[in-house]
Amino acid sequence: MDKNNGKLDKLRIFSGAQLKYIAFLSMLADHVNKALIYPFLSGEGILQRISDAFDILGRIAFPLFAFFLVEGFFKTGNRKKYLASLVIFGIISEIPFDMALSGVFFEPNSNNIMFTLALMLITIWIIDTLKEKMQKLPKYIWYLVSFVIIGIICIISMVAGLDYEYHAIMIGYLFYIFYNKRVFAIFLGYLAIFKEVWSLLGFSLILTYNGKRGKQNKLFNYCFYPGHLLILGILRIYLKI
Repeated sequence: MDKNNGKLDKLRIFSGAQLKYIAFLSMLADHVNKALIYPFLSGEGILQRISDAFDILGRIAFPLFAFFLVEGFFKTGNRKKYLASLVIFGIISEIPFDMALSGVFFEPNSNNIMFTLALMLITIWIIDTLKEKMQKLPKYIWYLVSFVIIGIICIISMVAGLDYEYHAIMIGYLFYIFYNKRVFAIFLGYLAIFKEVWSLLGFSLILTYNGKRGKQNKLFNYCFYPGHLLILGILRIYLKI
């Protein structure tokens, strides 16, 4: 929880569960757009305007997912299990992801967001572990080492064709470094992905987080991603679009 922003308390109206479901709806709009609307676009007309609106709504999701990944890193009781869940559901989701967004069963140059989140988790875990082991050294050395690690993993994310690539790694790092300075983390995080102008909507919603978990179904949270992609993928392949 941000300790220096008492004036923002009135904005904190949503639990983690509520914000995650907002992110799910945003992601659904984005994937429906890419799977079922993009193939029919001609650059003009009502369908183009609908697609543009869905594009805007779709930019809400990732900042929220990135924020809650770091939140989960600090609050989970089992980081290994957390990472394993991301990797397993990344593997489960890959064929549905490729079906929905590429119209094929396997596209090696494009990989789903679960793998991105897993790499973000690995990144901050490495950096956090080094922080503990380097406590006796001047802190700037840890920062320098962490910058090098971030640079290497950013390159890995691009080579691997991960969703959001190096932007995701940088945003995860910033949310980790400025965990107790939420406004600052949001500002820098937005700068790290400024090309996605409407992601500001998602970053802004982070300010409404009240620190409560809310009522969640963990199985639904994980299964929604491959489930909706599979449905969209089947529709796209059946319709041959």
